[in-house]
Amino acid sequence: MTQTYDVIVIGAGPGGYVCAIRAAQLGLKVACVEKRVTLGGTCLNVGCIPSKALLQSSEDFDHAAHGLSDHGVIVENVRLDLARMQARKAEVVGANVKGVEFLFRKNKVTWLKGTGRIVAAGQVDVDGTIHTTKHIVIATGSESTPLPGVTVDEKRIVTSTGALELDAVPKHLVVIGAGVIGLELGSVWRRLGAEVTVIEFLPRIVPTLDTEVATAFQRILAKQGLKFRLGAKVTAAVPTETGIALTVEPAKGGAAETLEADVVLLAIGRRPFIEGLGLEAAGVALDERHRIRTDAHFATNVPGIYAIGDAIAGPMLAHKAEDEGVALAERLAGQAGHVNYDVIPSVVYTWPEVAAVGQTEEELKAAGIAYKVGKFPFLANGRARAMGSTDGFVKLLSDKITDRLLGAHILGPDAGTLIAELALAMEFGASAEDVARTCHAHPSLNEAVKEAALAVDGRALHI
Repeated sequence: MTQTYDVIVIGAGPGGYVCAIRAAQLGLKVACVEKRVTLGGTCLNVGCIPSKALLQSSEDFDHAAHGLSDHGVIVENVRLDLARMQARKAEVVGANVKGVEFLFRKNKVTWLKGTGRIVAAGQVDVDGTIHTTKHIVIATGSESTPLPGVTVDEKRIVTSTGALELDAVPKHLVVIGAGVIGLELGSVWRRLGAEVTVIEFLPRIVPTLDTEVATAFQRILAKQGLKFRLGAKVTAAVPTETGIALTVEPAKGGAAETLEADVVLLAIGRRPFIEGLGLEAAGVALDERHRIRTDAHFATNVPGIYAIGDAIAGPMLAHKAEDEGVALAERLAGQAGHVNYDVIPSVVYTWPEVAAVGQTEEELKAAGIAYKVGKFPFLANGRARAMGSTDGFVKLLSDKITDRLLGAHILGPDAGTLIAELALAMEFGASAEDVARTCHAHPSLNEAVKEAALAVDGRALHI
């Protein structure tokens, strides 16, 4: 039966479901279209949540096998039960997606089950039934970017989706792409016993990171057993009787060579998932990178149609999409929603973790901004020593004249949690001095943040 709504959101990933819930909280009649059998989108089903479950489980396995003896805990004959590990991952995913379904019921958001297509402004077709609405929000997320010559079957040549479902540890896993996804999943299978080779077209890993941090990060990962082939490209991946034969060439030209693997993970990035939405027929404009073009308030060129998350410009991060969903819902309800894109943290959930917010040192140099640097190693932090996790450091960048924090970069234990303090500080325009003058609990990892803030003016206390 045709229904009329104030808002129809297409896509129930983090951006879409949060937008739907917030709009409903503000009194709007809301529906959310989702074709999966579960809510939560890529992130909850085959992305952020299951990958973190496997990262945690593989960390625990590796720690039991190689790290606990340093603490006087002797565990003999540590064995891997991969089937149970995968089952636990599924349980974690199930609890999360059921939680979103509960929130939809609690907030009276209607789940329109099926594939959504925009007929025109104010009209959405869901598997043959047209629903009318005042506002349409596109929150369809992204998909793995393909690579010519590499045909994914999600069995032996996999994207992140297939890499999360392997039923055996590969003898040799080749990861194409040294970005966040490739390094996280490469770390999972390396800890569980695979030989892992990472091939990257660029001459460095995770190009969005501060160069100093990325260099130190690579050294740590190499020490853990990951092998890197930087400045190289894969031009073909051919299944054989024994595995996959990859053709690898230098990025700048040169002789090709063949590399054998039994599983290949394609992780060169993601692209907006917008095919089949009817955007062309509706007149919705795209930008030069095939993303939906929006203004500062998420509006497309077609009145009444909006877009958020991975479908539009900006970092493809679940929390960015969530903030956009909230801001848009509030604007549609007559409020003043806003997202500060200068203070969106990013995290790589390896161990140690890497987290960053704000600008890198290279970006400040390119912009001609005079800055100060403060660094503090976790080797000099008491809590990190007690944990046995002393790799890495905190690096803060502040304006040379005003001392206002411009960037924060952490390579170390629980960096993804520690970065929140600095994101909050930057959101409120704090200086390095403000962070340095704030009392931090002892002994805590957060003290490394305080010491880095003190180091901005050359007065760190513990180095």
